[in-house]
Amino acid sequence: MKLTYIYHSGFAIEGDGFTLLIDYYKDSGSNGEGVVHDHLLHRTGKLYVLSTHSHPDHFNPEILAWKQERPDIYYIFSRDILENHSATPEDAVYLSPSELYRDNTLCIQAFGSTDIGCSFLIEIDGKRIFHAGDLNNWHWKEESTMEESKEYEDAYLHELEILARVTDRFDLVMFPIDPRLGREYMLGAEQFVCRFAVDCFAPMHFHNQYKKAAAFRSFAEENGALFISWSFPGETVELP
Repeated sequence: MKLTYIYHSGFAIEGDGFTLLIDYYKDSGSNGEGVVHDHLLHRTGKLYVLSTHSHPDHFNPEILAWKQERPDIYYIFSRDILENHSATPEDAVYLSPSELYRDNTLCIQAFGSTDIGCSFLIEIDGKRIFHAGDLNNWHWKEESTMEESKEYEDAYLHELEILARVTDRFDLVMFPIDPRLGREYMLGAEQFVCRFAVDCFAPMHFHNQYKKAAAFRSFAEENGALFISWSFPGETVELP
């Protein structure tokens, strides 16, 4: 199984007979080109396109046009994408937290977020994979009061406890490491890997701040996770 970092929070997972595209909003290259348009949209096997929520850095309506060249495509979206009229009822399967989609290839269970939309737990090819969407400890401690920061943190830890009722381990986690949060920008990721057993951790939501994202390596590895340090959009790694 291969994992490709497309950009920001966008990833592709390739396995035997399937491809997952998650939270695509732009391709890995320039002028709309890159690994998605050059390779993944033409790859044989089932093609699943997932979007955790409607923020424009996680959802690009362009993806709906892909069905013109891939009529066999499967779209699984968070329900807020439908509710804000970014797509129609016929375009996709829509999930709210606690709902799931299942077929003979995969199972996707939606969990909550501390922003809009969902996070996704994906079980496929014997792997348990988690894409956090915008689930994070968005504490903004350098801008918020202590009471506000505690409220944000409590909401985040509550979502982790709901997730922990289903599983305590993951083969792969894609999770925000967002330097905009300031001094404690890795706090949510730290709390996640302390709460769950994570085999492989892939940072996301860092735009072009690769060194800031890579700073989480030592903490992740101290807690038993193989850390993927991205260097450029379109980079691919083989998952263990």
